[in-house]
Amino acid sequence: MGLKVGIVGLPNVGKSTLFNALSNAQAQAANYPFCTIEPNIGVVPVPDERFDRLVVHAKPQNTVPATIDFVDIAGLVRGASKGEGLGNQFLATIRETDAVAHVVRCFHDDNIVHVDGGVNPRRDISTIETELIFSDLATAEKRADAANKKAKAGTTADKKAADVFNHIVSEMQKGVPARRIELDDEGKEATRHLFFLTGKPTLFVANVKESEIVDAIEGNHPLLKEVQAIAAEQGGAAVVPICAELEAQIQALPPEERVEFLASAGLKEPGLNRLVREAYKLLGLITYFTVGEKEVRAWTIKRGWKAPQAAGVIHSDFERGFIKAEVIWWEDLINLKSEAACRSAGKMGLEGKEYVVRDGDVMHFKFNV
Repeated sequence: MGLKVGIVGLPNVGKSTLFNALSNAQAQAANYPFCTIEPNIGVVPVPDERFDRLVVHAKPQNTVPATIDFVDIAGLVRGASKGEGLGNQFLATIRETDAVAHVVRCFHDDNIVHVDGGVNPRRDISTIETELIFSDLATAEKRADAANKKAKAGTTADKKAADVFNHIVSEMQKGVPARRIELDDEGKEATRHLFFLTGKPTLFVANVKESEIVDAIEGNHPLLKEVQAIAAEQGGAAVVPICAELEAQIQALPPEERVEFLASAGLKEPGLNRLVREAYKLLGLITYFTVGEKEVRAWTIKRGWKAPQAAGVIHSDFERGFIKAEVIWWEDLINLKSEAACRSAGKMGLEGKEYVVRDGDVMHFKFNV
């Protein structure tokens, strides 16, 4: 189960610099609008200390960490939904993502151009969200037109569909994003396949100066507080403070030098770790592991999934023919050194179809098809 996060924001807010740091894909970054002219996609291993320790424990022939896809598109500007700039060309790419990371500029620098003349998080966020709503509105209006024509001589269900889309159009014309439009179950099902941009779970990435990152993490940054206030108004969206330039420096270093570099900057971990954790929380995701001499692998599933569903991520036959799962808590496996020792100590459970998988379980599935 993959995780794909689209990165949006105005030009020159640090989107491509952040993408480079996160994916190490070296997307072009420069001090002028529309530098990104093609969508960039980077597949990033998810940092997980549990996975690293299980690899050291098992010494496998192969390792497969969980991954997250970051998609970076051209910066959006006022009027993007009507064709201004280049970002609108790639909104279809963002529609395919699971969540949106909205990068907001929270630093002042006279040497870096701001498309609207100066740093203002509330205005900048409003610009992006307005353009996304306009893009969704165009989609909703097309569906409403088709639904209204069909409803004239259609069934009760056709009329219900027309009512749903007309309601959505009416709300979006008022500036209401899709995630805040109230729909019943039928309405949600009717719109599920439209992948509204403003219906996606969203978090904010506040890009700050290197000299201000520690204060930002501690919550003592005026521009960050503005973003947090906006997030609270929108229902409590997560806000992750990051210095994109600093993250780029971290990724350029050999792994063995990063801990010392982080310490010198007053940090305990890279911003990527915080961003991924918040993205997982946003989407309700957890990780379980399979561990053996041949391979240690991390598997991403939805929180609350039961054992057969988790098994299905490996292969549909595992879910269809599920019998039971052998389950060990990851720390118990490391501390007791082996599966046999865990079994002897009563730390291995045999779980059936109703078992709810925990974040950090090591699992081995029995199945028959």
